[in-house]
Amino acid sequence: MGDTVDEPAIDRGDRSDTLSPDVSFVVPTYNEGEYLRSALASIAGLDTAYEHEVIVVDGGSTDDTLAIAREYDVTVLEDPDSSIAQARNRGAARANGEWLAFVDADTELRANYLTAMVGFVESNALAAASSHCRITGPLRATLMAATINHVFPRLERPVLPGFNTFVHARAFDEVGGFPDVPNEDTAFSRRLAKRYPTGYCPDVLAESSGRRIAADGLTGTLWHYLRLDMGRVRQSGEGERTPE
Repeated sequence: MGDTVDEPAIDRGDRSDTLSPDVSFVVPTYNEGEYLRSALASIAGLDTAYEHEVIVVDGGSTDDTLAIAREYDVTVLEDPDSSIAQARNRGAARANGEWLAFVDADTELRANYLTAMVGFVESNALAAASSHCRITGPLRATLMAATINHVFPRLERPVLPGFNTFVHARAFDEVGGFPDVPNEDTAFSRRLAKRYPTGYCPDVLAESSGRRIAADGLTGTLWHYLRLDMGRVRQSGEGERTPE
């Protein structure tokens, strides 16, 4: 059973404790009862020798999300009305791992995810990475997966999708975490890649839900993210487009 913690975000401070895990998973949730069990089960089922912890940050769910989270050996932080950026940052502040793995509640990881990701970032001297993924749902979801797998890695500053971002805790801290703007993962990726090398593991290591595509269609989904990105540029004051 997991612990429930309700405290303000804190600085990690000294991270030299030899008992600290290698990796901290941070999973933001809000009414994710339909998906969360599969996500947490996939983390619990990882085939790895790396020590890891799981932190679920809930934004005020009214369904059975919290009850499901407490079925697993995770830390639960309750942060009502938080944005997804705030939730991720809150989880990171509570984390003890050398590496942070941000995974969404509708994402399942392959059993070799952790071993493969640690090996990839360390062998390529990267501060952060994502991996190729599979998007479930209608056939048009494969177009979204193709964009993530084959377009994002080729950008000058690769976009690391929020549902599958693996980053060194020191680098995360030094860039200030996820900005609280629309398309926060794009903003974070751009900010991080200005200072550190990032990349993509070519193996398919994560599977995420295509629920938005199923509900809104591919065009509607792309328009949704375009509007978010325009909001990101306005709020961040970058005055620039997503990198080409």
